[in-house]
Amino acid sequence: MLDIHVAVAKVAHHGGGESGDTLETIERPGGGFSFVLVDGQGTGRGAKTLSNLLATRAISLLKDGARDGAAARAVHDYLYTYRMGQVAATLNILSVDFQSGKILISRNNPAPFFVIDPEGVTSHNEPSMPIGLQPMIKPMITELPVRAYTYVVIFTDGLLRAGERYGEDIELLNYLSAWPVMDGRSPTEMSEEILRRAMELDRGEPGDDMSIVVLAVLPGVETSSIRRLSVRAPFEDPTWPSPE
Repeated sequence: MLDIHVAVAKVAHHGGGESGDTLETIERPGGGFSFVLVDGQGTGRGAKTLSNLLATRAISLLKDGARDGAAARAVHDYLYTYRMGQVAATLNILSVDFQSGKILISRNNPAPFFVIDPEGVTSHNEPSMPIGLQPMIKPMITELPVRAYTYVVIFTDGLLRAGERYGEDIELLNYLSAWPVMDGRSPTEMSEEILRRAMELDRGEPGDDMSIVVLAVLPGVETSSIRRLSVRAPFEDPTWPSPE
């Protein structure tokens, strides 16, 4: 028995209010689940509206049984037609497909993604273009086996820009190379540590929207078929009295 865990950490551009990144998830019709991560061009409300529109469209296609690559191409065609090739967005679809027993990563994003397993770290940085700017854009598709002690890390490009204003680099590959894979640590720990490092490099004021999704396949700790989902997000209640 294997356990599949997914953790997400995200933060908006400092002073920008709403994040232009949108993450949606769905249970796949044939078993498994998919995470769709979209980074709309720019920041703020306009970028959020765009990314939410595209993520919703991708989720709808996946829910209807479309394959990941076909869904990515359809979302690109929609954006290219809708905005006449004038607006770009990045799109990642991360899926665990129970029918094929595979982890699928469909990527329209110049930023790479990383796979960490007992053999080491692999950077998947094959050339990939954002959706929306040119006709006939295709996703870069990677298939991985579902096996214990495998971590997959995808993110929006804001993460790679952390520290850029101060001449520093997050050096994500070096950090992931030191990850103790066989300890079976949770993806929540990894996502939080990566975001903490990025926030430190940006002096607590993120220069861009950042979203990090970590999937981990770990040895199972129970034999039941219970599934769990947990979400945590801050909310500022406008009716709550401000501190004196």
